[in-house]
Amino acid sequence: MALTLLLGGARSGKSALAVRLARGWAGPVALVATLQPRDQETAERIERHRAERPPGWATVEAPSELEAALAGQAGGAFVIVDCLTLWVANLVEQGLTDERVAARAAEAAKLAAARPGPTVAVSNEVGSGIVPVNPLARRYRDLLGRVNATWAAAAANAVLLVAGRALPLLDAEALAGLVAPGAEPPA
Repeated sequence: MALTLLLGGARSGKSALAVRLARGWAGPVALVATLQPRDQETAERIERHRAERPPGWATVEAPSELEAALAGQAGGAFVIVDCLTLWVANLVEQGLTDERVAARAAEAAKLAAARPGPTVAVSNEVGSGIVPVNPLARRYRDLLGRVNATWAAAAANAVLLVAGRALPLLDAEALAGLVAPGAEPPA
């Protein structure tokens, strides 16, 4: 089937859309969760999300082993990856280099795109705001941007959600055809 990437800001409707898409699937559904219950707030968030999902859906907790979680899903299952944002943060926290994170992202995206059943991955778009003050925040913003671009390149569909509204994202290579070959730049 196809990989779909849902991008957007916090509370833009990404996860809700992923769940709505999966509810329409006649087969099994698995949610690969990357959020870890590190405090009371995140534990409560995890419980709220679980309560919103149908009881028959499988939940696979994979804060850092996304590739194994994807490889372990049945071919006919609809898989939601929620979310790449936290997965990248978890890998950075473990001390992985940017190159290693990028390589793992490419491998996970390849696995997701090759699945026979649909996969919907959720990720935040964090590069649209101000430039962060500290080096770690800038590193994370840039790295997540690279990971999102890798997943978008592997995806059949990429969608940007803003205030609950979905905007399809075009492949940048398709736009290259809009410029006439050999055209002279304006003076």
